[in-house]
Amino acid sequence: MLTELYQSLDPVALSVGPITIYWYGVAYVVGALITGIVMYRTQRRWGLNLTVDDLMMVVFGVVIGLVIGARLFYVIFYGDGFYWTHPLEIFMTNHGGMSFHGGLVGGIVGGAIVCRIYRISAWTIADLAVIGVPIALCLGRCANFVNGELWGKPTDLPWGVVFGGAAGDVARHPSQLYEAFLEGVVLFVVLYLMSRRKPPLPQGTFMGTFILGYGIVRFLIEFVRVPDAQLGYILGDVITMGQLLSLPLIVIGIGLIAYALHAKRPQRDYI
Repeated sequence: MLTELYQSLDPVALSVGPITIYWYGVAYVVGALITGIVMYRTQRRWGLNLTVDDLMMVVFGVVIGLVIGARLFYVIFYGDGFYWTHPLEIFMTNHGGMSFHGGLVGGIVGGAIVCRIYRISAWTIADLAVIGVPIALCLGRCANFVNGELWGKPTDLPWGVVFGGAAGDVARHPSQLYEAFLEGVVLFVVLYLMSRRKPPLPQGTFMGTFILGYGIVRFLIEFVRVPDAQLGYILGDVITMGQLLSLPLIVIGIGLIAYALHAKRPQRDYI
């Protein structure tokens, strides 16, 4: 075990007077921009007619929905009653507390609303978006690592990391980096290679693959990740809330892929 692997990174990216910018916020912004770029380049390759303005408005709607959904899901499923007695804390996002599962739901709703306004196919936009989303996920998980949060269980493996603070002075699985690689790099490569196929795969294929892939990865990573302190394990000493919320994603992902391949609806931009 290499006990010299200590995490001592500063979560603050820039601080000038009263202005403080955190790496987590940087990850959100950069991730959204990269997702927009991937969407634009992919739609050009697919021969669609979406403009930069169309895509940026969709990305904006997705980000707003993502933030709201991620916070609400955390409050409802991970708050363990704390926020009902401290309602003002719901708005204190700088204190931490965001749920990917809620962010996924909120992002879909936010994007769908913008698509409805601009009369753009929500299915095609969803497929375009999830190709770039893994990059944003990767950046977000790296920011979790920098923040020294969401760490894993103790390990004797040579890459165990000592986070200190509430994590103690014991080497732990860098579960944030596991997720950054699997949810981010691996899932992006899979979806990107799929997007290169000609003609493009049917509507819903990419969304289904993303949801299925994330659900499987998150379910497995939870076995080496420490559950939220206020909840602990939900079932026995094994199943966590993250795993319970991931199981429906696996089922939905399989269902979406099956439906997409059966319906064979072509990718298109305008309804």
